[in-house]
Amino acid sequence: MNKKEVLEIRKLFKPDDCRVNKICACYVDGHKEKILQTKDAFLSLPEEEIFKYTDIFKKTLSGQIGKNLINLEFPLAEEEEGGRQRMLMALRDTRLDDQELIDAFFDSVIRSYLYPDHYLILLIHGTYDVPGRSSSNDEMFDASDYVYNYVMCSICPVTLSKPGLCYNAATNAFIDKVQDWMVQMPEVGFLFPAFTDRNTDIHNLLYYIRNAEQMHPEVTDEILGCTLPLSAGDQKHTFEAIIEETFKDDCSFDTALTVQKNLNALLEGKKEEPEPTPLGKNEIKRFLSDCGAKAKHLEHFEEAYDNDRTTDAQLLASNIATPKKIEVKTDDFKISIDASRQDLLETRIIDGREYLLIPVSDNVTVNGIHIHAAGGPTDDVYEEDEEIF
Repeated sequence: MNKKEVLEIRKLFKPDDCRVNKICACYVDGHKEKILQTKDAFLSLPEEEIFKYTDIFKKTLSGQIGKNLINLEFPLAEEEEGGRQRMLMALRDTRLDDQELIDAFFDSVIRSYLYPDHYLILLIHGTYDVPGRSSSNDEMFDASDYVYNYVMCSICPVTLSKPGLCYNAATNAFIDKVQDWMVQMPEVGFLFPAFTDRNTDIHNLLYYIRNAEQMHPEVTDEILGCTLPLSAGDQKHTFEAIIEETFKDDCSFDTALTVQKNLNALLEGKKEEPEPTPLGKNEIKRFLSDCGAKAKHLEHFEEAYDNDRTTDAQLLASNIATPKKIEVKTDDFKISIDASRQDLLETRIIDGREYLLIPVSDNVTVNGIHIHAAGGPTDDVYEEDEEIF
């Protein structure tokens, strides 16, 4: 699914026009014991609860494609009898009316999901009459092509609210606050089937993680039967290692700045496209050549790329770039500047040693103290023999 398709499904979760038919919930404690299990027609819930639930559903379809929202494909074995894709298909096709299937799904989550405290599993079923599109790409709401039939799961931490004093309007006094177990926004979730090319795609699903570096592989491996790609952070580290191995001793300050500048230019040129930009071996090689890599550097690249098995995974330009800032770190200091002002950074060899030069502007503070830059205008200049009273 691309960004436009995700947004189209996300719009289904409006409190006043929500396309959810049924909701099943299972509340689990830190000992993996079920505390509560419910099943309701979604629109029969109180309006206040509908508002809260739709916030959770929208959050499960939020974040960056390829980072928080990851398209996963089922292996063929999972689409055969007894496979995890077949279980999800059964949940969807029975519209969450088969209690035995629901219990089996909840049990699989409880058995596999690694979380040390209380959490809530939400499983919903919904339908969407997909509007047709005119030749000018405008939606025609009175010309539905077909119905998109889906299930979505959100797994939400449940935490105890903090103790304290609160105001009680009935008694007009401050009283001890009662601690409650509060449902938080989801840590992990998925939408099945995927909504690819505005159509039902039973061979794929959309996986959500709140923290891009905590991907919960136990969910994808044991509950969904899918293989995760490299995390966004691991993709970035892989690309950085490729740069270092390609240029080796020629990996200079200017080289690193050129890589950053060209990556940002690549993202800028692709910003209107709904799909993230993948970088395979040939694309990276071309990119390195544009960054000044010579024939010997490209030979290093070929060797490094072929020897690193993690490069088999797809790298996304949005995951390896840092478009907003440039960060320079040593063992002793760290400097961060806006990426659009990388022209401020300059290196110079002084007495055989390389220095980083940054022009000092008029507005400089040290620990909050405004200072005057050296070489600027002075206030009063006194002669050595001038008496000062």
